[in-house]
Amino acid sequence: MLRILAPDALLLVGDLSDGAPRIPAQLRRLEQQLLLPTVCILGNHDTGRDPTGHALRRQMAALGPLDCGWQLRQLVPSSHRSPGLVVVGARPGSAGGGFHLSQACLSVFGPLSLEQSAARIVAAAAAAPPDCPLVLLAHCGPAGLGSELSDPCGRDWKRPACDWGDQDLALALARIRQVRPLPLVVFGHMHHRLKRGAGERRSFVVDRQGTAYLNAACVPRHLVDAAGVALRHFSWVELDAAGLLLAAHRWYGLDGRLHYEERLFDRPAVAAAATETAALGC
Repeated sequence: MLRILAPDALLLVGDLSDGAPRIPAQLRRLEQQLLLPTVCILGNHDTGRDPTGHALRRQMAALGPLDCGWQLRQLVPSSHRSPGLVVVGARPGSAGGGFHLSQACLSVFGPLSLEQSAARIVAAAAAAPPDCPLVLLAHCGPAGLGSELSDPCGRDWKRPACDWGDQDLALALARIRQVRPLPLVVFGHMHHRLKRGAGERRSFVVDRQGTAYLNAACVPRHLVDAAGVALRHFSWVELDAAGLLLAAHRWYGLDGRLHYEERLFDRPAVAAAATETAALGC
């Protein structure tokens, strides 16, 4: 399907499995076979509930250069039809809720403060070329996007609802935007469908400084519609040098045909320019 859709890049927001390296290894092979620039941030489930950190290390080893935790990855599409995309990864293994390192993350990365984690994200972003769009890729989104259960990072499984975003990511965002524009932050973790039949989460918001926040955690991503058509979900974004052009949730058939689309953002029409497209998976 990715061969048919032909995005310029594939970004994954983690929770690939419960610690097994099979899917990360498949992603590595997929990138090589399709020549599709791919990056991934690992999530809390990717630790496999293994406090020794062995499962997390296996996942990181299987991903190899696709792993972007606290790192910068510059993605150059094989078509060279656009200048490329710069992705900076946030803290890997996040389960949200402010700032907390699981025992598995402590085993792999050692003790780390909120300030130190934010500084790593900022340092990675500082090395980004100024002429490429910058995207921050996180497992859980930043604090500050609202404290209602339906907000992009709102806690919906336990009352009272509260802001479950990452504080280190919020601090890093504020510092990065002091020196350069930041058009897009992509994350997952907080499922679109709220617990106990409470409806759907807001999955997209743009703040006053023009940064867009996209929650790509549509779960499950594989469905069959009322007509019996098997569908796959992707969040789809398009960017150019000026920032975000388009953002949408899309459901494709196995033949790559678009069946349903929830359009989240359209920038007003401007002069044609080279664009970067990315398919985003949770």
